[in-house]
Amino acid sequence: MGLLGRAEECALLDALVDDVRRGASRALVLRGEAGIGKTALLGHLAESAADLTVVRAVGVESEMELAFAGLHQLCAPLLGRLEQLPGPQRDALGIVFGLRTGPAPERFLVALAVLSLLSEVAEHRPLLCVVDDAQWLDRTSALTLAFVARRLLAEPVGLVFAAREPGAELGHLPDLDVRGLRDDDARALLSSAVRFALDRPVRDRILAETRGNPLALLELPRGLTPTQLAGGFGLPTTRDLPRRIETSYIRRLEALPDDARRLMLVAAAEPVGDPLLLQRACDRLGIALSAVDATDGLLELGVRVTFRHPLARSAAYRSAGGSERRAAHLALAAVTSRDVDPDRRAWHLAAAAPGPDEEVARELERSASRAQARGGLASAAALLQRSVVLTADPALRAGRALAAARAGLGAGAFDVSRELLAAAEAGPLDESGRARVDLLRAGIAFARNRGGDAPVLLLEAARKLAALDVRLSRDAYLDAWAAGLFAGRLAAAGGNLLDISRAVATAPRPVGPPLPCDLLLDGLALVFTAGHSVAAPVLGRAVAAFAGAEVSAAELLRWGWLATRAANLVWDYDRGLQIGTRAARLARDSGALDVLAAADNALGQAAVFGGDFAGAALLASEVDAVKAATGSRIGPYAAIALAGFRGRQAGAAALISGVIAEATAGGQGTAVQYAQWANSVLMNGLGRYDEALASAVEASEQVPELFVTSWALSELVEAASRTGHAEVARDALARLGEQRAASDTGWAAGVHVRSRALLSEGAAAEHLYRQAIDLLGRTRLRPELARAHLLYGEWLRRASRRVDARAPLHAAHASFVRIGMEAFAERARGELRATGAKVRKRVVETREDLTAQEMQVARLARDGLSNPEIGARLFLSPRTVEWHLRKVFAKLGIHSRQELARALPGSDSELVPA
Repeated sequence: MGLLGRAEECALLDALVDDVRRGASRALVLRGEAGIGKTALLGHLAESAADLTVVRAVGVESEMELAFAGLHQLCAPLLGRLEQLPGPQRDALGIVFGLRTGPAPERFLVALAVLSLLSEVAEHRPLLCVVDDAQWLDRTSALTLAFVARRLLAEPVGLVFAAREPGAELGHLPDLDVRGLRDDDARALLSSAVRFALDRPVRDRILAETRGNPLALLELPRGLTPTQLAGGFGLPTTRDLPRRIETSYIRRLEALPDDARRLMLVAAAEPVGDPLLLQRACDRLGIALSAVDATDGLLELGVRVTFRHPLARSAAYRSAGGSERRAAHLALAAVTSRDVDPDRRAWHLAAAAPGPDEEVARELERSASRAQARGGLASAAALLQRSVVLTADPALRAGRALAAARAGLGAGAFDVSRELLAAAEAGPLDESGRARVDLLRAGIAFARNRGGDAPVLLLEAARKLAALDVRLSRDAYLDAWAAGLFAGRLAAAGGNLLDISRAVATAPRPVGPPLPCDLLLDGLALVFTAGHSVAAPVLGRAVAAFAGAEVSAAELLRWGWLATRAANLVWDYDRGLQIGTRAARLARDSGALDVLAAADNALGQAAVFGGDFAGAALLASEVDAVKAATGSRIGPYAAIALAGFRGRQAGAAALISGVIAEATAGGQGTAVQYAQWANSVLMNGLGRYDEALASAVEASEQVPELFVTSWALSELVEAASRTGHAEVARDALARLGEQRAASDTGWAAGVHVRSRALLSEGAAAEHLYRQAIDLLGRTRLRPELARAHLLYGEWLRRASRRVDARAPLHAAHASFVRIGMEAFAERARGELRATGAKVRKRVVETREDLTAQEMQVARLARDGLSNPEIGARLFLSPRTVEWHLRKVFAKLGIHSRQELARALPGSDSELVPA
């Protein structure tokens, strides 16, 4: 028999199960107030999926502090398939579940492991995952499952949540708003609960105030006499409906025998639902389990201990006195194994403590360490926060608050971290402790928004740490420089790159040989304090160190993306590409997605300069995916560069203007500078030189020491020379010469010589154009080489050497078309026609019939990676990879991986596909 009044909802859930049976993935969130019928709908869902593998989890409010508690519930029945996962994923999940030892895995690697586990199980039988009361999942489990739900695509897996008000983690999933029953159905349900006739005004009042809430219709009238109901005198107000339902349960509890009520309290305090554990705790309290028979159906003992409704659990717990609750938790702590389940035991001890208790606080501290070792930073922060409450000693209390704030920052719980920092500051911190508070506060600011006031806060923390811990201080200075780079000209007063660089120049230096990060910090600071010529040798050593074997994985993960920017400052394309590739691979393999976004941006920019627009588009799309998964606010630097070079005016203009507005509001000045530089490239490609000039001027005058300025100066020389602003062009050329003087690379020399040619005449100009073509021809910078051909051909045509101009113009046009530089290709075609040459408008060679995701999969498959390897790289399951490949084959008209090399040629840029 179906649920009363839920035909539409049940049909939707039945369709979801049918889709899963047919091999499709589905995710859904049922949302609605307490008692509205979500749990009943989940029950119907599970019944309709009897032929599927069904696993369940229930969020429990008291378990929100325990790391991966929800994930344990859901995945425990599936762990027989754990050994089938790729090694890093198997190890990550094993560490999380306490089956293996090892360093704490990144949470996104854990998420990928769960995705692979569900996919592996579903290979043998379609799988349905049901999560009730998702609003009470521990945060780490919620983040993990939300990530998995978004990445499910071609697996026969359904993931359905029910929540009163879903958290932000589930906010991007499809949802179904479960509303109250219609009047006729509500009236029928009320009649089933009240067996005698109600006065019509009383019945109408109940229907109106319960708003069709099924549990309210069933529970609120219970315990009221026919006289009370008939006259309406006993009806409570239902303005706060969940509380009123809970109150109705409390009325029923109050009528129970003492042992039945106490049994329900212990069951409510024990979130595992283990009947044996419940029995042992009740034995200690002198409660017979047979008292369950007198609980009026509110509690059932079976394979698991279950309540009639979560509100019945909360009523049983909240209606008890404080001493009764503490006694229940103390009994549960006594029967919970210190060896098997030490964290839950510590949690019970904490709940049983009537006041500060140092022994329990230490137990919580140890639990937090175990949670952190499994990657459960959010749980570690919550456990440490509880230990703070139980700590009487002010110094210990401050130290624990500081540790809790650090864990909260790592988990992204910024508001909690700020509160804990305030608690730490209230204690007797020493100078080192106060400096660490400042460092954490700055870290929160940087994590929230890459620009803004983060640089000045990090700088202040670095200064305070200088006399206490030189290594930590140096790291803080480098973080401050990185934050200052994001902030650019929008940095808060006292925190711009010049301020930071001056502070670095006078800061204490580390003892012993410098690490790669020390060379990087010194070189970056010298750019602003001594100029490019002095900084270049140090930056060159730093770039070589980050590209070499001596750099540690930790340094590469933390600052590899910044080292690619140092490579840009010394015009070292190849080493910058090498560093970015290694950093992106390391970030992807370890699941460090926040690092991956920065590394992908650096690689995407390199792909643009190398003429690999397909690779750049893939990297830009991965940045977007990472931002969606992590909430990062990092700018779309790869996408900006690609838009400018590709030359599609409408899309590029929308992206550029959007970035400028958003980055300006967020204090990310370098993103604004990037966007203005990209617009100057776009407008030069379109031949709109006045607009290119204006954008190039803007970009070149913001933080003029940066590498973006060098690129903008090249555009400025071209735009100014085309608009008759000779003096502006000569000034820009002089500044460009200063920035590349100490960098003897083909990139630096080729761009500079090409710019000189624009301001030269006669034989000197021709010599410089040919030299630029020769220099850039030795690099992998295909767009720069094509532009040199274009400028040379344009110069020849303007010198009335139309026949001579055709060869370089043809070379330019062919390259632009092959690369995908549409605006420049059209500019070259116009020049060719002006020489009298016949040239048809060629279609830019792209594979736009493939989606970005399909292109990623196809390129990796072409390069020989297996489906599991591709899945690990792209945070997809192997089955989804295979699904993408089938679509790729159909679109390209091929039938095997071997044919991908022909259908999808490799790129001369030699970029590692992302």
